[in-house]
Amino acid sequence: MDDIKKKLQDQIAALERELRIDLPREIQRARALGDLSENAEYHAAKERQRLVEARVGQLKQRLAELSMVDMSKIPRDKIGLGSSVVVLDIDRDEELTFRLVTSEEADFSKGLISTSSPIGRSLLNKGAGDVVKVQIPGGVREMEILRFTTIHDSIE
Repeated sequence: MDDIKKKLQDQIAALERELRIDLPREIQRARALGDLSENAEYHAAKERQRLVEARVGQLKQRLAELSMVDMSKIPRDKIGLGSSVVVLDIDRDEELTFRLVTSEEADFSKGLISTSSPIGRSLLNKGAGDVVKVQIPGGVREMEILRFTTIHDSIE
């Protein structure tokens, strides 16, 4: 979780530098070109400034949300954030392994699925032996949870 927070802090710092140093220079340079009503460079820099401000706000909000994750509320006996889960895809008779992560870490090709994804949501608060139905773009898939470890198992 700390590495995600660090990434977000780094992104915020880079965007704030752009907002405080780079964009004001661009805007000043564009103003020097004259008539602002037809000055494409000026309008582009102002639009970029609005986008960067919005993105900084989003990143700060996400950082605050992650800082409020209470490890004591992540279950020890059920699947939750940080759990590694082995499931049997009943339709394909295939074992799959997933790790439930935050949306920033998600990478399906590596088996890292977000807790807010359809598969992630269906696995949350379940246990070994449970069968879940997952609505995916190709239809509904049934998966049996074979085994799992929680984030607490990897910390202890």
